[in-house]
Amino acid sequence: MTTEAPTLPVIAPVSKAYRRYALTVLLIIYILNFLDRQIVSILAEPIKNELHLADWQLGVMTGLAFALFYTFLGIPIARYAETGDRPRIIAVAAGLWSIFTIACGHAQSFVQLVVCRVGVGIGEAGCTPPAHSLITDYTPKEKRASALAFYSLGIPLGGLLGLALGGLIADAYGWRTAFLLAGAPGVLMAIVAWTTLKEPRRRMHHDLAALKAAGPDFGTAMAEIWGKRTFWLIAFAAAIKAFIGYGAAAFLAPFFFRNHAEELTVIAGDFGLGLTGFLGVALGIVLGLTGAVGTWMGGQLADKYGARDLRAYVAIPAVSTFLGIPFYIAGLLTDSAVFALIMFAFPPVLNTLWYGPGFAAVQGLVRPQTRATASAVLLFIINLLGLGLGPLGVGAVSDFLSGPMGLGSAEGVRWSLMIFISFGALASALFWMARKTIREEMVS
Repeated sequence: MTTEAPTLPVIAPVSKAYRRYALTVLLIIYILNFLDRQIVSILAEPIKNELHLADWQLGVMTGLAFALFYTFLGIPIARYAETGDRPRIIAVAAGLWSIFTIACGHAQSFVQLVVCRVGVGIGEAGCTPPAHSLITDYTPKEKRASALAFYSLGIPLGGLLGLALGGLIADAYGWRTAFLLAGAPGVLMAIVAWTTLKEPRRRMHHDLAALKAAGPDFGTAMAEIWGKRTFWLIAFAAAIKAFIGYGAAAFLAPFFFRNHAEELTVIAGDFGLGLTGFLGVALGIVLGLTGAVGTWMGGQLADKYGARDLRAYVAIPAVSTFLGIPFYIAGLLTDSAVFALIMFAFPPVLNTLWYGPGFAAVQGLVRPQTRATASAVLLFIINLLGLGLGPLGVGAVSDFLSGPMGLGSAEGVRWSLMIFISFGALASALFWMARKTIREEMVS
């Protein structure tokens, strides 16, 4: 006698107007997610000077301390999100990371600051996996890449606000106040998410048992993901990009402070700003606005060309990643701060094109009941290797080149960034390799 497999309940679609509202709320939450995550980059130099830190400690503070708990907690939270109430998971997460961001402003030592950053990481682990799953349920398949790209605008826009507001507030009131003001809006958005975001599953109370029965256990879900060669190529390509991107984000401000401070101080004075405030605004615009353009373009291109050929989901990031490398190199080697800022405006456009197609491809490679887990595993790899090791790696190599190799702090950080940026060619190759299998492995 055979047992019939449980049927996965069909989730009723939401209205177009509500979908727009929900996506906007999730975008704002994700902007705050990255604002709280990245604000430490523009504050790194004043924190280093007040607390007397080495570059490797900046790397731990900006990357590893956050990433360890963020990555390891992401998977169990995602497993709960496969059948749990996703808006409320997101709401609790937003409130938690916002409170710990505020606590960063009260830290009196490196250890205290690291503990607070760990708390930020714990909170932020509960945001993106349930959000990706929720957006996929809200959105028709043909609009999935652009919807996920819209949500991913939170990455560059959050970075923009973190750099710009962080720099301006730090100049006016100090780095501690910058943390305090950065954390406050997240508490409000946690309330908005709890009270207004709809969980489609709430309307299927009688089907929840079937939903849980139809959902695979963790071992089965991992077996499904393990068998997808395309998933792993995308994951490690994205991890290398994150390794470069987070490392660069953590040390671009120190690079300018150490190599172009005199020129930038003059320019900042012409605008009536201090050096930190001007650099925060400049980097925010250069990295954030251009990154937002690239993120939006990636989603649009993926929906358009992916409908014709699924290989576009990985071909787009393969080509764009490779094209971004020369601009980074030119920006690092020039003696002009203005020319460097212009050159650094091009890589974010090219390097963020992968968000929409990459996340959409991962959501389509697995069954609906495995989507949050697939997203969490992807983020586990990206953030453990990228966020966890990128800033630490750049900082450690910078210390080595500055001290034992005798280059000094200015040249040490310059050549450390140069070394890490060259890994972009490997990420491009991995994306390109995924073209061979993506059409056969896409299931939903």
